[in-house]
Amino acid sequence: QVQLVESGGGLVQPGGSLRLSCAASRSIFSFNRMGWYRQAPGKQRELVALITSGDRPNYADSVKGRFTVSTDNAKNTVYLQMNSLRPDDTAVYYCNAGQMGAYFWGQGTQVTVSS
Repeated sequence: QVQLVESGGGLVQPGGSLRLSCAASRSIFSFNRMGWYRQAPGKQRELVALITSGDRPNYADSVKGRFTVSTDNAKNTVYLQMNSLRPDDTAVYYCNAGQMGAYFWGQGTQVTVSS
């Protein structure tokens, strides 16, 4: 069973930055995709950023130019650097990993952007 543990969420003022981390219980090389999703109150879960094997990262239009996804293979960790945060970025952020049709989720970390 794969475990994904997110961290780094919190309360930040508009315009601020946060870096989310997602630590996997096994090598991230074993996944063919890893990404971040978010779910705001009363809304459906949506894709934020996605890395697939051999491809450049994909981002939701709403976060392009502000968010950056990256990996540290030695630490089995995926990061989401979030800059220029806005109130509409407020949501629970989830890490996701996929391998041959099986998908795994972390427990989520709350990000609140408010003054």
